[in-house]
Amino acid sequence: MFVSMNWIKDFVDLDGCDIEQLIHRFTLSTAEVEGIEYKGKDVQSVVVGEITSCENHPDSDHLHVLKVDAGSEVFDVVCGAPNARVGIKTAFAKTGGSVCGMEIKPAKLRGVMSYGMCCSAKELGISDDHSGIMELDASLKNGTDIKDIFPIDDVIFEVDNKSLTNRPDLWGHYGIAREFAALTGNPLKELQVMENPYTGDAKVDVTIAKSDLCFRYTSVRIENITKHVSPMEMQIRLYYCGSRAINLLADITNYIMLELGQPMHAFDGKKISRIVIDTPDKPFTFTTLDGNEREITTDTLMIYDDKEPVAIAGIMGGLDSEIVDDTDTLVLESANFDGVCVRKSASRMALRTDASARYEKTLDPEMTMTAAKRFMKLLHDSDDGIRFVTGITDVYVKKYPEITVPFTKKFLDRYTGIDISSDRIEETLISLGFGIERSGDEFTIKVPSFRATKDVSMQADIVEEITRIYGYDNFEIKTTYEPLLPARRTLLKTNENSIKDCLVKRYALHEVHSRIWCDPDDLKNLGLSPENNVKLLGASEEKETGILRTSMMQCLLPFVYENRSFSDSFGIFEIGRCVYGEKSDGTADERRMLGIVLYSKEKSEKSLYMLGVDIVNTIVSELKHKSVRYTKCETDHDWQHPKNTASLSVDGKDFGVLNTLHPSTLKKIAKNCVAVCIEIDMDVFDEIASGELGFAEPSRFPAVDYDLSLVVPDGVRFEEMADCWQKDDNPELSGVSVIDIYDSASTKSITIRFSFVLDDRTLTGEEVQKRIDVIIEKLGKLGVALRV
Repeated sequence: MFVSMNWIKDFVDLDGCDIEQLIHRFTLSTAEVEGIEYKGKDVQSVVVGEITSCENHPDSDHLHVLKVDAGSEVFDVVCGAPNARVGIKTAFAKTGGSVCGMEIKPAKLRGVMSYGMCCSAKELGISDDHSGIMELDASLKNGTDIKDIFPIDDVIFEVDNKSLTNRPDLWGHYGIAREFAALTGNPLKELQVMENPYTGDAKVDVTIAKSDLCFRYTSVRIENITKHVSPMEMQIRLYYCGSRAINLLADITNYIMLELGQPMHAFDGKKISRIVIDTPDKPFTFTTLDGNEREITTDTLMIYDDKEPVAIAGIMGGLDSEIVDDTDTLVLESANFDGVCVRKSASRMALRTDASARYEKTLDPEMTMTAAKRFMKLLHDSDDGIRFVTGITDVYVKKYPEITVPFTKKFLDRYTGIDISSDRIEETLISLGFGIERSGDEFTIKVPSFRATKDVSMQADIVEEITRIYGYDNFEIKTTYEPLLPARRTLLKTNENSIKDCLVKRYALHEVHSRIWCDPDDLKNLGLSPENNVKLLGASEEKETGILRTSMMQCLLPFVYENRSFSDSFGIFEIGRCVYGEKSDGTADERRMLGIVLYSKEKSEKSLYMLGVDIVNTIVSELKHKSVRYTKCETDHDWQHPKNTASLSVDGKDFGVLNTLHPSTLKKIAKNCVAVCIEIDMDVFDEIASGELGFAEPSRFPAVDYDLSLVVPDGVRFEEMADCWQKDDNPELSGVSVIDIYDSASTKSITIRFSFVLDDRTLTGEEVQKRIDVIIEKLGKLGVALRV
């Protein structure tokens, strides 16, 4: 938002103040200023000049040779403006002067010397109008400096809009002027308004059908409008603040929006008979002022002329009822709409305007009447022949409750640690518009309506108001002495940190962070689309945006796709939340999930899968001291491989899934690559009881290792084979490990190493062989045979 210091000075006396220092104080106390621009500095030696002669250039079909009377001297000038003619007065830049940062020098144009330049408003930097040279009032004296006529010199600073989110009163110059008044201690001048002189009974017929979406609607009808061009001072201020001049009526509504923060709309009075504020019964197409057709849904608040739609409430008017250059009758709208309704409609139609940006902030309904009276004042000042043909209609259906806050100086002192006098407290709050009832050091504070919609409601807010004006930089820096107690970690956080440490330190994986919703464009790169699920409020109904993820892979796989060119092998992980529909109470069913993706162009799918198995086993072993059971399962998502997908369980409780990628998804990522996905439900994992840790003294005697190469028939699982060497039957068995796996179209073979050891002596070969024979016998009952 751009702010004009000339405009601010209309409401507060800043004579003698260092403007730059004052703007810096505004940053520290109120809102962040992003930059300062000095307008008019590059406009020098520009005066009123009268064209006394205008002849066609002898060597051009569009240039003219002029004689311009600049007061003290007559200059020969070559000019190409189509409106150059004898008798008009214009802005004339003399040689040695400058416009737009360009110095004016004598120049020969098509063989004719030119000593100066007749300027358009755009060349002076006060408008975007470059259709011709400026045409000034004929009563102006030749040679008068243009800066003595128009307020070209100004200081413009830009405020970060994010700083104003909770301060709807600061979306206009008058609210910002109040801040400067508080900072300087100077009084805020009263806003000049006009009372309606009409004394009859006629009023604009206004009906609010949706009182939950429109809180107040103020309107008046005005006729006999004969002036259609706004004053140059108004045009300059609009231009400096990022707007543009259109016509008198439109300019005044925009001017008041920038001045008070209250959006307004002027309808062509000949096209409006009865105003109704309502939502439509069924969707339809509506053409807005910008000429675009908009799809209107049944939850969009509309302004109707009886039954004909004429505007989208709080966003933009309709093309059919717009003000044009020859409009002589208007119906004024100064209204207050529900901010959430306006925001949703603007987002849905991708039509965010200056008006909607302000309504979204929850404006003060009390401002609609003030803005209407300000409009009447400005219009009457520009066109004193206007006629008010109705009284002011003011339908006020929802008032915000008055907020009073009890407050004491003791409370402020305790919060700030500094001594601010009660008199200073009272002066500060009054300067900010608060009502005060005081008894010694105790206050009853009435919050003004323009701060009560969403900003100030409790004592801490009052502390902030006082201290920010006092100046945070005026606080004495003191060391605070407080006991530092160690944070008590929960099991949830402990498990998360342990898993992260394991994945980073042991397996060199990278932690990433993503949003909880799916990006349909990212998934499209993988040949996928968001799965049907809960959506974010306000998300587009037409596009698959804002759909909450049902799996961490919907965010992690796009990350792999985006980073595939930076490394041939890497792994990423994230602990985040997924949503699985709604609960019975209407809230989202959220689950904490650990997602891991391993990617490689160097390893085989088999080795990467076994790495995934090792990661899962390590996590469960270190945190729960138990073993994992892997069971082939059906796929739930399109990216999961139909054969290489296994559920993970401990003690019969499923807690996750391990899978390779479906070939169709894998080829979208890269050629000759493999990927393995792991997803663990952290809520279920935390519920798994930890096993008992057993400790044994290592034997002083060497272990005896025995390797078995076995042929395993289809359908036999490793867990079934493990039952053949139970510890209870083999007390000397100290360890079992898989040495090798061979898998071909016709044969599946595995090599297992058994380690036997005793605490008091070394086992003999015969003793070990007996144990091995028993194991082989048991394996034989499963169809497992020795490989020969």
